[in-house]
Amino acid sequence: MAVDLTMPVLVVDDYKTMVRIIRNLLKQIGFEDVDEASDGTEALAKLKERKYGLVISDWNMEPMTGYELLKRVRDDADLSDIPFIMVTAEAKSENVIAAKKAGVSNYIVKPFNAQTLKGKIDTVFEHA
Repeated sequence: MAVDLTMPVLVVDDYKTMVRIIRNLLKQIGFEDVDEASDGTEALAKLKERKYGLVISDWNMEPMTGYELLKRVRDDADLSDIPFIMVTAEAKSENVIAAKKAGVSNYIVKPFNAQTLKGKIDTVFEHA
């Protein structure tokens, strides 16, 4: 399945600068509709209000982490099919394994550029 650049994308990160960076990278790739949430709780509320085509979430956030958000999304029948990319500063293998078991679509370690992000997104939609 080809990537639909018009689909809404939700970026979840408690660090505003990182949200801005990811938003800019998505715009470079060609995405137009980018929304944001500052933590998992806010993201879950937004996901229930609107149909997103992709979630890109940080791992480390309070009060709800990206990992907890991922598990909640996968447990919700209405949300479980949404492609979910986890972003983290730590490439710990136990985190990658936990995220994979929880149903993450792909995983990106910071720092990354538009080309890396595009490659991860393309991979997710090739397997969708």
